[in-house]
Amino acid sequence: MTPIQRRAALLAGAVAAAGLSLLSLLSLPSHAADHADCPATTDDHPADITDVYAWHDQDSVTVVLAFAGLTEVGMPADYDASVLYTIHVDNDADAQADFEVLVRFGQSSAGEWGVQVEGLPGIAEPIVGPVETVIDAGLGLRVFAGLRDDPFFFDFDGFRQSLDEGALHFDSDRDSFAATNVAAVVVEMSRDAVTGDAGRLAIWATTGRK
Repeated sequence: MTPIQRRAALLAGAVAAAGLSLLSLLSLPSHAADHADCPATTDDHPADITDVYAWHDQDSVTVVLAFAGLTEVGMPADYDASVLYTIHVDNDADAQADFEVLVRFGQSSAGEWGVQVEGLPGIAEPIVGPVETVIDAGLGLRVFAGLRDDPFFFDFDGFRQSLDEGALHFDSDRDSFAATNVAAVVVEMSRDAVTGDAGRLAIWATTGRK
């Protein structure tokens, strides 16, 4: 693997500046984004993480790794078999991943894309299936990979105008990411298998190339 290409994290609390995030099992989820970087850092579109989202309920923890943003509606997802996507989970507050979920994409001889996910807690075998399909592996494990409407909201025009004029000009009805898609990997895991006795999780994601 080459050095990490992109990194994104769910931000919360004082550790946000360090690129590590805490998901409290007693609080609402929070998120951060990395969209529309300068060209020098976004040439590798399939490896460019836009967001990491995470939330939980009484039974499950769900993590979304979004990448290859600003995809126009009607355009295919930008998958790449050479990119390894890794979701890191720390469940004992030592800032080290206790398990890692590894995601790869591949094409069949017919040119159809599929996804392989391994390292999920509670199952030894990888989960494999087609993209754009919810794959239910049992044991509280479900996987989805495919295009989705980008949920990130930001007013770029207002941001630029605010910088130029030195006063805020944001419009809550103006979304620069409207009508764009993002590729997403969604994993749903058993809360008990993920957390153990921990009251918090730290979750972050990286990409790398073979």
